[in-house]
Amino acid sequence: MPRSIGVVVSEHIAWGIVEGHTLVGAISSYPLEGSGADLLHAMPADELVKRIADEIKALAEGQPLDAIGVAFPGIVRNGGIEESPNLNQLKGVPMELMMRAALSERNVPCERVCMSNDADVVAAGIAARHGKLDQLVRVWMLGNGIGFGRYPAADGVWEGGHIVVTLDPNEKFCGCGGRGHLEGIMGHRAMRLRFLDMEPEEVFALAKGAEEPRCAEFVLLWHRALAAATSSSIHMSGPGKFYISGLNARFVNVGLLNRCVQEMVKMSSLQGYVFEIVPKSDELGVVGAVVNALRG
Repeated sequence: MPRSIGVVVSEHIAWGIVEGHTLVGAISSYPLEGSGADLLHAMPADELVKRIADEIKALAEGQPLDAIGVAFPGIVRNGGIEESPNLNQLKGVPMELMMRAALSERNVPCERVCMSNDADVVAAGIAARHGKLDQLVRVWMLGNGIGFGRYPAADGVWEGGHIVVTLDPNEKFCGCGGRGHLEGIMGHRAMRLRFLDMEPEEVFALAKGAEEPRCAEFVLLWHRALAAATSSSIHMSGPGKFYISGLNARFVNVGLLNRCVQEMVKMSSLQGYVFEIVPKSDELGVVGAVVNALRG
């Protein structure tokens, strides 16, 4: 079976070999330990491309590749990265052209080289894992930023993390600088800016014990923000299953989230929605990057 390679750039870089829709062997990552967010923020775009291309060459081992799928955070369209608030150095980079050139220099031939959004490939990976490649799959990625993944990929911006969920002018913690955004409430970076005296883990722990009213109030706001963004998607694209993944999916209280959505979605024909938590996994993104590459 022809082999493909998937690459996902988020808090770190993950690479893997995929045959069909199945990961083969172990996933490689950079950096090897701990969070690589600071390292990636400081890495120039051309150096990032070289590092990815070097690892692809090593994984290919001189064998032909059916497809190479690479995913990045931000607005990724027509092979370029139009915006990337969490990796600012990638803004405006013609990533597909640079990647093809780097692969050519390393004698790694492959006709199918596809750039995707990092949340979209998680949606594609979930679709492949659950046998839903013929259905609409939506996923919220809760991490340093907030991603909204959609499969099948469709033309458009799809920056769901920047949906406006409040008109409060004081809500200004989003990484893009906009006010009232979902990411400005739910993003890990935004929560750290809001609570300078404690980490997000402490905020949610104190909210459970009702020891800090401000923490309890924020946790309710956090869930209502996700409910508002989800309700917007339901009212635009219809009901269905929403998957929730990423580092901070651990904070989601599905019961509370459902109650919040029920307050916002009242049309009976739109009531068929459900949430499922999916553990964070590099495998989903790596496989999904290949799925998107193979489907063009």
